[in-house]
Amino acid sequence: MASASSSLASKQFLGASRLDGLASSDLGKLSVSTLQISVGPRTLRRLQVNAAGSIYGNHFRVSTFGESHGGGVGCIIDGCPPRLPLSEADMQVDLDRRRPGQSRITTPRKETDTCKISSGVSEGFTTGTPIHVFVPNTDQRGHDYKEMSLAYRPSHADATYDMKYGVRSVQGGGRSSARETIGRVAAGAVAKKILKQFAGTEVLAYVSQVHKVVLPEGVVDHESLTLDQIESNIVRCPDPEYAEKMITAIDTVRVKGDSVGGVVTCIVRNAPRGLGSPVFDKLEAELAKAAMSLPATKGFEFGSGFAGTYLTGSEHNDEFYMAGDSKIRTRTNRSGGIQGGISNGEIIHMRIAFKPTSTISKRQNTVTRDKHETELIARGRHDPCVVPRAVPMVEAMVALVLVDQLMAQFAQNYMFPINQELQEPFGSPRHEPANV
Repeated sequence: MASASSSLASKQFLGASRLDGLASSDLGKLSVSTLQISVGPRTLRRLQVNAAGSIYGNHFRVSTFGESHGGGVGCIIDGCPPRLPLSEADMQVDLDRRRPGQSRITTPRKETDTCKISSGVSEGFTTGTPIHVFVPNTDQRGHDYKEMSLAYRPSHADATYDMKYGVRSVQGGGRSSARETIGRVAAGAVAKKILKQFAGTEVLAYVSQVHKVVLPEGVVDHESLTLDQIESNIVRCPDPEYAEKMITAIDTVRVKGDSVGGVVTCIVRNAPRGLGSPVFDKLEAELAKAAMSLPATKGFEFGSGFAGTYLTGSEHNDEFYMAGDSKIRTRTNRSGGIQGGISNGEIIHMRIAFKPTSTISKRQNTVTRDKHETELIARGRHDPCVVPRAVPMVEAMVALVLVDQLMAQFAQNYMFPINQELQEPFGSPRHEPANV
């Protein structure tokens, strides 16, 4: 009590002088209700909750910035290892896959989405310092959103942004626009390059469903699937027959001013074993959070997913076998490459559901910002189906999770010599030091 009294005696209180004249016994008699502590602005800043929500990752940290109709969008990547060969061209490939206006089944907005790296890279190599990436907006049409400034789009973020902040960026939906994902895709391209160079890991996604057109299980061989197969058509379905059916389904609603949803399947080949941590940071939990942070997502499955509930344990279990002298494998992969929240070296397999685009040009009932019922016919340029352009977005978020987990695994479990009977050396034998 003496130390507490001494501490109190040295503090300044609101509406009173210092308590130096009070004895310890007097201080002990003071009740909490009699003390008013003066809190300055600096103290208040320290007490504020950091709830911005625009940063992902613990070791490989990505902050995205910008809005749909502002000056531009982009990201800051912090924690990227030094000496990685990197240029704008590495990012531009995936940004081109994501950009609007690439086909008749995407939004007609015309943007080149040309990126510029302004820090963190010197003479073609990363320096280990933050990497700043910027993409300018060049085809804004703010007048298209006049009606939306007065009335809320059904199932869009307009109403909830007002409920949360009391103010919002009307043009293009601000941060709720899919243009925010440009920063994710740029950062994801860096993450994919690290994964490929360090461990030979590949992340590939494709469209497996559009509306009621569902690609049957097993049609796509995940062991041999290539990026060229995925990019062979505008809907990004690797099977030509089903791709045409999907394109037709999108065209049918597009001409009516309506929209449809779909599913993106993502696989990870050659993922290092041991990624993910019990209990709250399980790998599938991290992947689910990352995938569900994308705009328009409504569901996440990995491995057998909900279909696994129809099986018994003996039907569902992935039995182990020895591949060669020392490699433990599973004969099936209903676990989706993750067991106990930790990657087991098999192909990681997940599916992400996307809802139909909210902004459509059909008449809908809604309410105004001043709480009157009305009707709305939304204008603007929007995707009739988001899943073809969502493919690189999903790949990016999965890659960001994996590279962050890779760094965590390396830092925690490979600082000291490994248990060679149970653990594998980290890194790909194809990895060579950069010639800086």
